Amino acid sequence: MNKSLLLAALVAATALAACGKKEETVPAAAVIAPMAAAASAVIAAASEAASAATMAADAAASAAAAAVTAASK
Repeated sequence: MNKSLLLAALVAATALAACGKKEETVPAAAVIAPMAAAASAVIAAASEAASAATMAADAAASAAAAAVTAASK
């Protein structure tokens, strides 16, 4: 009888554990959306930095060409 009572208690405990409330997970979209926005901001900043670097290089090349022209006269 003690073994039957123990077995019944184990079955009941297992059933209660199996029917318990499960932990809710965070939807993937809630994690991915902020990451995509941040990546977009980084890409935009990198593009602006590349444009500024190109403009600075062009200005330096123009200044160097003007200096060479002025020195040759």
